[in-house]
Amino acid sequence: MNSLGYHVQQEFTIDFGDGQTAQCIALEPPEKKNSGVHWTVQEVNYLPAGEVLQEYHLPPEIFVSDGTAGSIVANWVAARNGVGGIHHIAYQVESVENIMKQWQAAGYAEFTSKEPMKCPGLTQVFTKPSELTGVIYEFIERQEFGFCKDNVRALMESTKGL
Repeated sequence: MNSLGYHVQQEFTIDFGDGQTAQCIALEPPEKKNSGVHWTVQEVNYLPAGEVLQEYHLPPEIFVSDGTAGSIVANWVAARNGVGGIHHIAYQVESVENIMKQWQAAGYAEFTSKEPMKCPGLTQVFTKPSELTGVIYEFIERQEFGFCKDNVRALMESTKGL
């Protein structure tokens, strides 16, 4: 699987404990930076009218999953007439806890859990689907790259009835 320079970062299977599974593949873009480097690069360009700050972002990682018949993943795709689509968009942030508190205080979204999910080197939280777009937003804080099977399973389970 090597499209547009993406390559497989991780592959794993999630077992939901009821005979249902989901096959998961995480794809990494060619521009992925090494751990420890900030995810934004700021460059100052000096123009006659003054200073302009430009911010560049890395291309997104892509996460693909497919589930056995009757699984959370298969049911989600079936509810969308078999088309699938964007399930959620992840934003890397400095502090998941702070963003979660800000969004709750402002009434921007409801979250699928009361607290962020944590694995070694990884903290993340997911919103319930947006009333406007139907998309789930994820806020993620990473010390390293990669995914946590327990958090992916918790996301899938938290969106089961949505």
